[in-house]
Amino acid sequence: MPAPCLEKAVVALPAPTPQTFMTTTHLLYLHGFRSSPLSTKARLMAAYVTQHHPAVQWWCPQLPPSPRAAMDLVAQGIAAWPQASMAVVGSSLGGFYASWVARHTGCASVLLNPAVDPARDLARHIGEQTAWHDPAERFFFLPEYIGQLQALSHEQPLAPGREFAIIAKGDEVLDWREMVARYPAAQLTLLESGDHALSDFGHHLPAVAQFLQLA
Repeated sequence: MPAPCLEKAVVALPAPTPQTFMTTTHLLYLHGFRSSPLSTKARLMAAYVTQHHPAVQWWCPQLPPSPRAAMDLVAQGIAAWPQASMAVVGSSLGGFYASWVARHTGCASVLLNPAVDPARDLARHIGEQTAWHDPAERFFFLPEYIGQLQALSHEQPLAPGREFAIIAKGDEVLDWREMVARYPAAQLTLLESGDHALSDFGHHLPAVAQFLQLA
């Protein structure tokens, strides 16, 4: 059976209001382009949740290169999750996805150097790509994926106070000014240097946990 479209699967569900935001019991982590659940940030977050918040249900799926397929996979995975007590964390392209998921579920989100216009930025990456954590693994980023990203970029506003963004001015891939401008209402940690990978992410984990009110 084909995966359901995220818009149909999630938007049909009533989004909770900010007043219903509760302790996070279910946490979704979305990795970036060419990345995987083996990324340093994903593994650090998983280990932190396991050690300090073992009651939280954690899910970090391997996302397919197709944005539509990626969101269909996420839709299936969170279909039975309680929207009022779920949250999403996303890095780079995963931050773009996380923001889209949050706007269609009303859940809290943490955005780590989030991609602002991936359709523009990834247009130059059309063709064969290698996986960051396993160069022997190859995949194709197809031209139609640009249109799929554009289709995901039309987002309704999210109530202030639901987003926490960690953005590094030293990001060598994305422009920190665009990221800050894209999330004007977010609680913001703006690093004066840093890098795209957020190499010091471990230091920010307590703040992330506190914002999400992890169970």
